[in-house]
Amino acid sequence: MNPHGGPFAHRVGWGARPALVVVDLVRAYVEPDGPFWLGSAEVLGPAGDLVDAARAAGVPVLWTVVRYTADLADAGFFVAKVPALATFADGAAGGWGEIALERREAEPVVAKQHASAFAGTSLGATLRARGVDTVVVAGVSTSGCVRATATDALAHGFRPIVVADACADRTAALHDQNLADLDAKYADVVDLADARTHLSQRSDGGP
Repeated sequence: MNPHGGPFAHRVGWGARPALVVVDLVRAYVEPDGPFWLGSAEVLGPAGDLVDAARAAGVPVLWTVVRYTADLADAGFFVAKVPALATFADGAAGGWGEIALERREAEPVVAKQHASAFAGTSLGATLRARGVDTVVVAGVSTSGCVRATATDALAHGFRPIVVADACADRTAALHDQNLADLDAKYADVVDLADARTHLSQRSDGGP
């Protein structure tokens, strides 16, 4: 899986206190009429299994969504680059920003304006307040917000673990190429079975 050669693809490993961050897994990506339709909703099954495994182990689950004010005043140049992001503005029609899996009331939702779940949000502080040392990443899309979140998790001093089966992109090539690059330089990429095994061995140990 490592296209970069010997100096790359070493392991950061799992720490003692993981949290699961489900990135932007909203209706816009997994419904055929959605503005960011991925071409398949298959990611929902593995992502749901991963969420269930985290909950069963007492591991914190956090969700991210993209949200803008109604006038897009906080969207910056991101919405200029990707105008369809306006679908996530307050009051936008369609409800495309609704989370596509069942979220429990106690599970935080982090609203973001950029690709990374860490950029300009409270995510880093929230994780540190819970003693988290490992950020397990799932969601969409692999080449965009998943990649940005995993890369920034590393920059913020967390161990990033990307669960390949629980992420998705518009083509298999985009998905696979970005996973390979992440695994070489920024994160440990694992499959769902491995992630579930590690999660089952750990507990959050607190509120």
